[in-house]
Amino acid sequence: MNSDQPCPAPTRRLLALGLACAAMPGAIPAALATPAGPLVQVWKGPACGCCKDWVAHLEANGFTVKAYDSGNTDARERLHMPIAYGSCHTALVDGYALEGHVPAREIRRLLKERPAAIGLAVPAMPIGSPGMDGPAYGGRKDPYDVLIVARDGGARVYQAYR
Repeated sequence: MNSDQPCPAPTRRLLALGLACAAMPGAIPAALATPAGPLVQVWKGPACGCCKDWVAHLEANGFTVKAYDSGNTDARERLHMPIAYGSCHTALVDGYALEGHVPAREIRRLLKERPAAIGLAVPAMPIGSPGMDGPAYGGRKDPYDVLIVARDGGARVYQAYR
């Protein structure tokens, strides 16, 4: 294109939008201006529907998720999460292990409080926990505990859901 020819309409619009954004702080849409949430790496089986639903729960709550469909046994061992607290997926967020259907609210609390711990676990797969709360469960909600797992492998209740 010669410099003496006018810009095509789409190019002019993009240029005008760019100039408007540069001239007016706050003009950038919030979705573009907001930094991505904490990265959560998730190891799960490729066909696990509840794991996919848990990932969707995290993303809906502002987390950035990278999922690996290679299973979670090796990840659980590598992150030192005792098998006694095992579930269908294992995750890592900012140095903490997450085992099972841990609610986003408790992950945020963990990252704020930064306790000396391996991480959080929701053992087994309790119905009503994030990822185990879809239409297939008919609104059923079983009580469950989110455990904080200490570096010695012991655990205590971090948050009870009743």
